[in-house]
Amino acid sequence: MPIIEIHPHQAFVPKNVKVLILGSFPGKDHSDVQGKDEWFYASKRNQFWKIMRGVYNLPLLTTQEKKDCFEEKGIAVTDVFLKIKRKENNNLDANLEMIEDNSKAIQSILNLPNLQSIFFTSQFVEKQFRKLFPSIKMGESLPSPSPRYARMSLQEKIDHYKKKLPK
Repeated sequence: MPIIEIHPHQAFVPKNVKVLILGSFPGKDHSDVQGKDEWFYASKRNQFWKIMRGVYNLPLLTTQEKKDCFEEKGIAVTDVFLKIKRKENNNLDANLEMIEDNSKAIQSILNLPNLQSIFFTSQFVEKQFRKLFPSIKMGESLPSPSPRYARMSLQEKIDHYKKKLPK
């Protein structure tokens, strides 16, 4: 019987938010880094922080460095699901069965006056967001930071994110 997983992180919402990056849910292997500065996108295989390092030319190795960068750039980060079950023992978004959405946290970010953009880490996330917030037209999917998304190289992903995210 699948275990109900609860999201380990609260939404990160710095002052003067300009951008929301919205993901799905931490990978099942996020626990492989617990005690080693685990935060959003902590799975060893996920390319998110490699992309951010390329975009901002910063080490972004510790949670504090990541939070400081997002604070300075006005980037909020959270996930669309708060509680899930996995249909199978893998990290595919399509494998996630939502038990509880994260709409309260997302709505509080959407209500912020300086929010200019929403970026989804996959088309799956965008689809889930549109179900929860059908009246919100803003937002676009970025190339997935999943290593399974191999249509683009890491450098191409960095270049794409660099064009979209705050300087």
